[in-house]
Amino acid sequence: MSEAGVSRERIEDALFRAGYWLVFAVLMLPIVVVFVTSFQQSSYLTFPPSGYTLEWYARFFGSEEWLGAVRDSLAIGVGASLLATVLGVTGSLAVQRSDSRAAKLLPPIVLLPLLIPPVVLGLTLLIYFNRIGLTNSYLNIVVAHTLWATPLVFFIMQSVFARFDWNLRDAGTDLGARPTRVFYHVILPNVRSGVLISAVVAFIVSLQEFIMALFLKSFEVKTVPVLAWTSLQSSLTPMVSVVSAFLVLTSVLGVLLSAAVMNLEWLAEQL
Repeated sequence: MSEAGVSRERIEDALFRAGYWLVFAVLMLPIVVVFVTSFQQSSYLTFPPSGYTLEWYARFFGSEEWLGAVRDSLAIGVGASLLATVLGVTGSLAVQRSDSRAAKLLPPIVLLPLLIPPVVLGLTLLIYFNRIGLTNSYLNIVVAHTLWATPLVFFIMQSVFARFDWNLRDAGTDLGARPTRVFYHVILPNVRSGVLISAVVAFIVSLQEFIMALFLKSFEVKTVPVLAWTSLQSSLTPMVSVVSAFLVLTSVLGVLLSAAVMNLEWLAEQL
């Protein structure tokens, strides 16, 4: 290769790296601002901060209202994650192992909730739940978040099952094992990393969702994003940055835990 060709490749590589880091910086800048402003001394949200303090974190963890919202968000997130994972995994498994027309129609149907604006979904669910007399806000929000999380779980598991060796399942069936036993002892151990990632994604989606939770909340049940929006109506304090930092850290922690579990599984397989 000529010197001109080598020089051109180096320039293209440098431009690609510069563009990559530029996009990364643009994406990370809002998060950095959130974390920096969560430590500021002023009672009004400003950037850059005039001073730094942990007072707003102390107020957050000392407030029963905010801690109650955290408990509500975690409970709803776990419930939506479990329900979406069960629905998404079973639905994806059915599509992978069926050649019927109904199975081919399922993927676009599953995708529909993601194409409908959350305002429309929230309002529709509010009217429907009131019509049937379902007033449990926990259950209502769990169902609403499951509508959004299930498609994500479904399509993640589609890619996971596409790489699964179905001869293992057929071997278990030929040996006389029941379908449930084949699933728990043959299929699930080979796809549990994908199931774990799907569950974490569903939990993060539920934790961050705001609009549908705003429609379906009650006086007793409020998620963290809903309470943050309510507090914004009265004043713009660093508490909003503290709440945002909490949501970001919780999401990152979920991803790190799932990654740690997968690495432990890989290490156990090597040993």
